[in-house]
Amino acid sequence: MSIKDVISIKDFSLSFGKNKIIDNLSFEVRKGEIFGFLGSNGSGKTTTIRALLGIYEADKGDLLINGKKFSPENGNIGYLPEERGLYKKEKVLNVMIYFAKLKGLKTAEAKEWSLKYLKRVGLENKANLNIEKLSGGQQQKIQLGLTIIGEPDLLILDEPTKGFDPVNRELLMEIIKEENQRGATVVMVTHQMEEVEKICHRAILLKNGKKEAYGTPDEIRDQYGEDRIIIEFTGELSESKNYKIIKKEANYAEISPLVDSQVILKELVEKDNLKITNFNVQKSTLNEIFLKIYGEQNDEIMEVENA
Repeated sequence: MSIKDVISIKDFSLSFGKNKIIDNLSFEVRKGEIFGFLGSNGSGKTTTIRALLGIYEADKGDLLINGKKFSPENGNIGYLPEERGLYKKEKVLNVMIYFAKLKGLKTAEAKEWSLKYLKRVGLENKANLNIEKLSGGQQQKIQLGLTIIGEPDLLILDEPTKGFDPVNRELLMEIIKEENQRGATVVMVTHQMEEVEKICHRAILLKNGKKEAYGTPDEIRDQYGEDRIIIEFTGELSESKNYKIIKKEANYAEISPLVDSQVILKELVEKDNLKITNFNVQKSTLNEIFLKIYGEQNDEIMEVENA
């Protein structure tokens, strides 16, 4: 384990009865990064996090935080579980102050922090309502606030944007980036690839409990992605041994290159009955790679775990 690794998982396996959920998994999370932990439903994401935090016991392997097995004293950790849990009969502000005091803040500090956070997420007028009166998304904002109280060194967020509309999803992404900029290492468990593409420094994709892809978004694109050329034109675009036409409309086409893109551009420019007005080479998006890796798996996976 490198001294720069906040999380180190090595040769980790875990089974529930006869079902092998995690199979010899190894990866690291580096200090100061936002790390995407990805996979379809049932791929083993939540199981790995629960084993890392000592909720499940591994069949074999090492799961370390700051070089040690997890214990409540092992660093300042904020964990947002997939299953949310709040005291729904209590007032929003009282709950936030209570949890802030559990994390070591004095009453006045806890109240000041809580009111500031509620304003940040647009819930300042909900402070004296019972939590059960809030919508699911509003409750989730409260849960996130409880997770980041005390400026944790490590944040583990399991499906943090689940149920959020696009506006609130963007707000949450901003809060995660702010936490990272102040120095927190962030692990974001998700299957929302556009979120990973926007803010994650590196990511791992699990499939059937095994590491399928691992690295920076660009490294994952290089490993699994395929170049695609977007063409706008006038005239007639015909088939060629140098590319495959994926999509074709009146003056627009997407083609898959079979040779270097410059060879294709030269060929197209030299055609007498074709004028190219735009030629753009694009990499696969992470969402396209996700679909390529998992295919029909989401519809077929056994619901052995929640995520």
